[in-house]
Amino acid sequence: MKKYQGGFTLIELVMVIVILGVLAAFALPRFADLGGDARTASIQAAAGAIKSASNIAHAKQLADGTTANTSVVLEGETITMANGYPTVADIKKAAQLSAGTQTQFDDGEVDYVETVNTTVSVVYSLRANCQVTYTAATASAAPQVAVDVDGC
Repeated sequence: MKKYQGGFTLIELVMVIVILGVLAAFALPRFADLGGDARTASIQAAAGAIKSASNIAHAKQLADGTTANTSVVLEGETITMANGYPTVADIKKAAQLSAGTQTQFDDGEVDYVETVNTTVSVVYSLRANCQVTYTAATASAAPQVAVDVDGC
């Protein structure tokens, strides 16, 4: 008399492995590009730091009761003000963003701060549309902070 032994056949095991492989192939791209999310979060964090620093410096100047073009001191740093807000040259100090290279990523991308006339940008060097730009205040308008994360 033959005893019945339960279990899986080789074909059944191979089919389970193939199905798991197909599922993994569809799921992997969903989780593989977390670098884009990290770059987006980094740019948005820089934008938040710039907005906060600008508003804090403005509030400090108002609290001190000084004129719109008087410097303020934040955490030991002298911040030059123009029209009641930090200048382009000093928003980097106020937001504690350093000029030049800041972070080296695994894919070789570097974020840096560059100053051009009345704007300063934090950008990713290998990404065209992955940046935050601070435009200095004018006599009639507060500074503008524009975030572009389309290319991150």
